[in-house]
Amino acid sequence: MKNVTRNLSIVALLVALTLPTTTSFANTNGENPVSSASTIELKFIGNHENQPVFELKLANKEADEFFIVIRDEYGSLLYSAKVKGTNITRKFMLNEEIGDTNLFVEVKSKNSNKTESYKIGKTYSYTEVPVITSAN
Repeated sequence: MKNVTRNLSIVALLVALTLPTTTSFANTNGENPVSSASTIELKFIGNHENQPVFELKLANKEADEFFIVIRDEYGSLLYSAKVKGTNITRKFMLNEEIGDTNLFVEVKSKNSNKTESYKIGKTYSYTEVPVITSAN
C-alpha cells in the first residue's frame, strides 16, 4: 500500500503531465539538449515556479504515431501517452518532491519500431562566488 501511495503522489507531481505547447519558459542557458541522430530531442528548458520543465520534440516530417512512457527508477509507470502527427512538441513539468529519483523517458515510433530512451537525473555542483562589500 505504501508503494501505491508513493506512485500516486508522483503521478500527481507531474503536474497535469504536459503544459500547453505554446507556453514559453526560460531559455536553456547554454545547456546542450540530449539527442541522437534521430528526430527525437529531450532537453531541460528551465524552471517554472521552481519546478524543472523539460521539452520533448518529435521532429518527424512524415506522420507517425509515438508512444511516450515515463517511469521512475523502480520501474513504476508515471505517465504514458500515444501521440500522432508531425513536428510534435510536449512540455513536462516535474515536481521537486520527486527528489533524487531518476526518471526514464522512452519514446517509440510505430512506423520505424525504433525506441529512444533517456534518463533524467540530478547533478550537484558547488560554485564559489566572490562577494564584494563596502568597507566604509
